Amino acid sequence: MTMTDPIADFLTRIRNALKAEKRWVDIPGSNMKNRIAYVLKEENYIKDFIFISDGEKVTIRIFLKYDHHGNPVISELKRVSKPGCRIYVGANEIPRVLDGLGVAILSTSKGIVSNKAAKKFNVGGELICNIW
Repeated sequence: MTMTDPIADFLTRIRNALKAEKRWVDIPGSNMKNRIAYVLKEENYIKDFIFISDGEKVTIRIFLKYDHHGNPVISELKRVSKPGCRIYVGANEIPRVLDGLGVAILSTSKGIVSNKAAKKFNVGGELICNIW
């Protein structure tokens, strides 16, 4: 069975693991998911991530981050661009998520980057998701 939206599945697995107060979540790997996990770590939304390889398939283990009260650092993950309706933004139209408290992840010509890096590189692209 093929998956129509692997990025939505990636975000949903993280969301469900946070609700269940898990310490980590395993997700089937791909280059795009690896890069999104890297951006999440860069923006301090997750502790870390590792790759687990068992022959031909690779799994990403994402270690989730909680504050000192036990509340998840990520309060919301929202998929913006979907397979049926792609959302593209120009370099001057990159959104600020929650007035700068959240992060938008974009797929640009420079790779998959956060909205802050996209503004620094002055590039636009497909708006993948918003996280806060």
